[in-house]
Amino acid sequence: PERILPTLVETIATALKLPYVALWLPESDSRWEPAAVYGRPGGEQVLIPLLHQNREIGHLAVCPRGPGERFSREDERLLAAIAQLAATTVQAARLSLELQQSRRQIVTSREEERRRLRRDLHDGLGPVLASVALQADTARDLAESDPEAAKAILTSIMDQAQAAVSDVRRLVYNLRPPALDELGLVDALRQFAQTVQGKLTVAIETPEHLPTLPAAVEVAAYHIVREAVNNVVKHAQASHCQVTLAVADEGLHLSVEDDGIGAPDETVSGVGLLSMQERAAELGGRCDIHRLSGGGTRVTAILPLP
Repeated sequence: PERILPTLVETIATALKLPYVALWLPESDSRWEPAAVYGRPGGEQVLIPLLHQNREIGHLAVCPRGPGERFSREDERLLAAIAQLAATTVQAARLSLELQQSRRQIVTSREEERRRLRRDLHDGLGPVLASVALQADTARDLAESDPEAAKAILTSIMDQAQAAVSDVRRLVYNLRPPALDELGLVDALRQFAQTVQGKLTVAIETPEHLPTLPAAVEVAAYHIVREAVNNVVKHAQASHCQVTLAVADEGLHLSVEDDGIGAPDETVSGVGLLSMQERAAELGGRCDIHRLSGGGTRVTAILPLP
């Protein structure tokens, strides 16, 4: 993708024998930067907007062939036609770049998750199980000579074993919440909503008959809703939150909307949103957060279904 835009402006300049062609793209709402430049400006520049679905996604800056020259009407028609093709190319390049970035984020996220799981197993369960084995060996040696000491060691082993079971449950929960298998997605979300009762009223709206969803979609939807609702509790100063699930041609649509003061900047661009976006991107979907004009925030996600 990084070679597409320079090749585009070079091709336009060469084909039309223009001394200068530049492609400008928006870096922010108020700042535009040249994404690709060919040649040097030699006169008055003409700006040609690049439109995709009636939205300006960039513009071409071109200079006539010689000093003092102007583009003819035929040139203008040709440049307008080229701009349409260029807009399609720019949009394709942008989507390709976003896909590359998304894949890198997914790979990074997966490796970080593996590292975390390895650390939890190595630093948590590993030492506990090693200690249990050593203490069990000691208790066996003391069973006849000092039964009370052996009994105390066995009590310690039981405590450590219970702690290890809790660690395993926590690890399993992070992989796939048991509530999804026990209750299904909708009732698992209702169960979670009860845990924030008192801090926030959460209403969950779903179709009467939600179809059976792939396991990966259930996990992603569950975690996205949890993260979004937890953000409402932490930041929004809201009293009510509406969670909506629906199935359409694109996949599972979900939204979490609150009546609070609106998400702060650190929430809009923070780790919580990144986590939700990564979960959606892993499935080929997307997740966005919007401040509402009347106050409050809406998190939306689309998770494709096979």
